[in-house]
Amino acid sequence: MSNENLEKVYIDLPNHWAIGGESLWATPLGNDLYRIENVPFFAYGLNFLDIVVATADSDELKPEIRKVVTPSGHRTYRIIFDKEIGRDRQIELLKTLEKYEASYERADAINVAIDIKPSGNHLAVYDQLDEYEQAGFLSFETCEARIDGSFDDTPDEAENA
Repeated sequence: MSNENLEKVYIDLPNHWAIGGESLWATPLGNDLYRIENVPFFAYGLNFLDIVVATADSDELKPEIRKVVTPSGHRTYRIIFDKEIGRDRQIELLKTLEKYEASYERADAINVAIDIKPSGNHLAVYDQLDEYEQAGFLSFETCEARIDGSFDDTPDEAENA
């Protein structure tokens, strides 16, 4: 992916289990609209190629994503590989998802975001990842919205209620 003509947009994630916010590459479309150009690693309810509204609270800040206006139909799953699973084995496991029209982006040695095209079989990807989780290779999560109108995780208080 070329970064030419792309801008960074931001998502505030104060309740997320791993991080307080995330920046994503996006194509500016005008009128505060942006197309997301990479797979989100932490946000929920946001996917590759979604069209979003993003505005900045000041000139010094990146535009912050406020809402999705046109969902792309892509789906996002996230994987955390067991630390004992080497890179070559990870790649073998990830390649098995390609037949379902799934691709991936790496955050680091064990964290991977999976993108499933609208024409792909997200249920088959789920079933395959579930098998890998049962075998102890990885853990995974689906990335649909957790809170209506938010890209964040649920607050700890709500989980313990």
